[in-house]
Amino acid sequence: MQSLKDHYPDRVTLVDGDINNKQDVVDAAKGCDMIFSAVVDHDDASNNRPTKNIIAAAEANKISRVIETSLLGIYDEVPGKFGKWNRDFCFGGNLEGSSPVNADQLLEDSGLDYTTLRLPWLNDRPEVKYSITHRHDTYVGVSGSRQSMDDVVLKIVADPTFGSRDSLGITDPLSL
Repeated sequence: MQSLKDHYPDRVTLVDGDINNKQDVVDAAKGCDMIFSAVVDHDDASNNRPTKNIIAAAEANKISRVIETSLLGIYDEVPGKFGKWNRDFCFGGNLEGSSPVNADQLLEDSGLDYTTLRLPWLNDRPEVKYSITHRHDTYVGVSGSRQSMDDVVLKIVADPTFGSRDSLGITDPLSL
């Protein structure tokens, strides 16, 4: 993070705070045009503090555009044996009431212009190669490069209408 700050001193501000502390998040979002949370909300399902705090920060600071990362499988959209393994490993076999599922619903219900990014299992391949699925599509693939995830985020930053009020599944389609 410090290298980004060093490279873009007028555009990057580093903030030491706690995403589970509402005031920290509200303060960190002051003066921002968009909120990007690269943290999957794994808070206790009845709390979802990270997502609730991001929504509160957006509302307090009049920020309409929010991007939040999550996991593949929050809609049980990952087919086959891998889908079952992913559901068992990430959600204890049961999506209902899980923090990532609740976080996505909170964003949808918030009235904000949000995008949920459903990330695959990440790899370090030096490539930008991916396909995108939407909320009601079958998720195709299992893995994707971190560089590909970065590319999608940068597309949204460059064109905030991209992925607006949607949930994007991002994966290397050849990773099956």
